[in-house]
Amino acid sequence: MLSPWQLAVLAVAGVLAGAVNGVAGGGSLISFPTLLAMGYPPVTANVTSAVTTLPGYVGGLAGYRQEMVAVAPHTRRLAAVSVAGAAVGSMILLIAPAEQFTSVVPVLVLASVIALAAQPMVARRLSRAGTEVGGRGLLLAHFVVSVYGGYFAAGLGVMMLAILGTFVSEDLHRLNALKSALSLIVGAVSALCFAVFGPVQWTPALVMSLAGIAGGRGGVTLARHLPPHHLRRLIVGVGLVLSTALFLR
Repeated sequence: MLSPWQLAVLAVAGVLAGAVNGVAGGGSLISFPTLLAMGYPPVTANVTSAVTTLPGYVGGLAGYRQEMVAVAPHTRRLAAVSVAGAAVGSMILLIAPAEQFTSVVPVLVLASVIALAAQPMVARRLSRAGTEVGGRGLLLAHFVVSVYGGYFAAGLGVMMLAILGTFVSEDLHRLNALKSALSLIVGAVSALCFAVFGPVQWTPALVMSLAGIAGGRGGVTLARHLPPHHLRRLIVGVGLVLSTALFLR
């Protein structure tokens, strides 16, 4: 049984994780360490964290209803890739030792931040070179990111935005909406795999999930009131904090 203060901590962590996911992604870096601090084993904390962030994605997506109409074709095209990648990543987590992958997570998050910061320049060069924007490169890159998201979701939103911004010609708010939809798909597949095969702790998952809905909607409200270049800087900043925290851990 969890004490009242533990439930309160879980609720606060759920709100914060949902808000971070709504703005840029990376809410798992809040929910995952919170569960670790409460004494749950790493794999248990990881799968429970993956389940808890799912409603936050729903709340975030609700705030992007208008943008979702514009990016619906991209969502349909990448949905199957998201499902396949998330399923592969989830199975890897449940079968292989977690330590083998978590050791490279900080490097991956840092690389995604650099990619997001350099995305406008990269996209311009791809355009001038006549590269097929949204072609096989996007499908392959998104599959890799979805595998990562199925395994360990911290920084998933930052990585996904970096990939989408390079290959998809849309403004940042629409890209954020697309990221939210695809993150929801990855999160739903992972949550289903973990619910059936993983050691999910359902009481913490329920508390943080309900709190994450409100946090996700609040994060989108914040993101919508920021100019695109400010939002990009905020997302890069969040990514740097994620990477630094993971390196220190």
